[in-house]
Amino acid sequence: MSKLSKAKDFKKSKSGTYLSMAATAFGAVGAAKQIKKARAENDTLRLVDAVVTAAGIVTGFAILYRELKRLGDDDVLLG
Repeated sequence: MSKLSKAKDFKKSKSGTYLSMAATAFGAVGAAKQIKKARAENDTLRLVDAVVTAAGIVTGFAILYRELKRLGDDDVLLG
């Protein structure tokens, strides 16, 4: 099995999905900081940008969650 094939398989595995969710969570922290800074500066354009970014992060997290459920995870926290 080639390295590229292994990398693609990891991306579709439970571990890969958890890693993607962790990366998405770090993105959410950045978006929250961006929203806080935009509110403090009363910068409407930056606030709109931060909200759109946050919406993308929420959507990405929902897709990853759905993928995790599809993989049949037995994690107690996911139900």
